[in-house]
Amino acid sequence: MPKQTVFPTSHLFGLDICAASFNQAAHQLMALAERRDGPPAIIVTPNVDHVVRLDADAQFRALYVQADYIFADGMPLVWASRMSETPLPERVTGSDLFVELARSAAKQQLPVFVIGGMPGQEEMLTEAFARVYPGLQVELYCPSMKFDPTGAEGLEALRRVNACKPGLVFVCLGMPKQERWSFAHQDKMQAGVVMCVGAAMEFALGFKSRAPLWMQKAGLEWFWRLASEPRRLWRRYIVQGSKFAGLLRRERKAQRTIKLNKKTGSGH
Repeated sequence: MPKQTVFPTSHLFGLDICAASFNQAAHQLMALAERRDGPPAIIVTPNVDHVVRLDADAQFRALYVQADYIFADGMPLVWASRMSETPLPERVTGSDLFVELARSAAKQQLPVFVIGGMPGQEEMLTEAFARVYPGLQVELYCPSMKFDPTGAEGLEALRRVNACKPGLVFVCLGMPKQERWSFAHQDKMQAGVVMCVGAAMEFALGFKSRAPLWMQKAGLEWFWRLASEPRRLWRRYIVQGSKFAGLLRRERKAQRTIKLNKKTGSGH
């Protein structure tokens, strides 16, 4: 299906990232969520780790770029966009969108479906949603750790979503499982919006703490998360971060070439 984005985009690292404010993004996604008969719009929110992993996997990148809306989760992507002709106004993170959209869905009585969590946690998570987002109509599916996006559990997730016909589907399985599931079943899904949001549910329910706002605005949320879970996240932020520096140098050269071609009239 054709991409649905209505925002101007900044072409960075091979991705067309929406140049939208957080409020603009949330408003547009809620408008799309009201259309619940599908196929849904798929939303991804890349950060530095995603950009590095996409660069190393051309096949997955070809899938990822088909997302209807790509928003910059990582502050380094916002900084990098200043090299382009369409700078990004701000971060639009999956964690912030999860909270805002869940609150809006509760007010509008719009059904929500969540895929994620550990097997057997459905009841606990349902109670947590009721406590944090009173009035939210939410159904959950917590698949096994061996979840196969196109296997039996992937098809079961699709069946449950279509039985619910939600406005919003939050897929919290981590990259790349969440994206592979979303794209594999997009054309058969009866929903308004599918959000690939990783660990956002844990932050949205208060199971994990976000960095202080000043650290988020300064682009230091990665440091907060690394300090919180060093053994699990050191590779993502140290190893992947160093690889991103090389990609940034390459992107700077590419942006200079684009501007030079336009200046000399040799662009296509």
